[in-house]
Amino acid sequence: MKRFFAEFFGTFWLVFGGCGSAVFSATYPELGIGFVGVALAFGLSVLTMAYAVGHVSGGHFNPAVSFGLWAAGRFKGKYLLSYIVSQLLGAFVAAAALFLILSGKPGFEGVGGFAANGYGALSPGGYSMTSVLIAEFILTAFFLIIILGSTSKWAHTKFAPVAIGFGLTLIHLISIPISNTSVNPARSTSQALFAGGDYSAQLWLFWLAPIAGAIIAGWVCKASKKSD
Repeated sequence: MKRFFAEFFGTFWLVFGGCGSAVFSATYPELGIGFVGVALAFGLSVLTMAYAVGHVSGGHFNPAVSFGLWAAGRFKGKYLLSYIVSQLLGAFVAAAALFLILSGKPGFEGVGGFAANGYGALSPGGYSMTSVLIAEFILTAFFLIIILGSTSKWAHTKFAPVAIGFGLTLIHLISIPISNTSVNPARSTSQALFAGGDYSAQLWLFWLAPIAGAIIAGWVCKASKKSD
């Protein structure tokens, strides 16, 4: 149970910190933090929780990461469902908290995009479904390579959260204009549930592409290890 609570709290902080910065601070009048600030918020949320509870659960906070570690032989398949449920619950509770805070703003009329992910008309830059699918696949694959490499027994694992946090920051710097950056099905699901409409209809891509990219990266890393 400690592992599952760690995944819940870690994913909660990732969504609350990352999506919260996008919802409240990205375009705040005169003091908006912009894309760079939001990218840093996502990276810092993962970095801080990796140090805080990573030693308890492994610090996945993301269904795609769980699948990727399983594919690499670094995570037992019997825990997959429990981890994913914990991650989804953490993400949903964080999104609900963001909604409650946002609804207290004077003149509140709705959540709008609510930092949800999308393609086509819902992409910040209007990128196509194919463009978003390719970006999410590649970026999640490299995120897993960063995670697997920095946490291997040959690496300086004390600094792994730093590499992972900065890796996620870079991923957001690349892809916020493309898809609003997912690489995390739990984060996408929680925001889409509140944004609704076409965001929910497009959610399939933000499960398929990240998980596929993570599994491929896990297999590649596992095969590379065997060939050493």
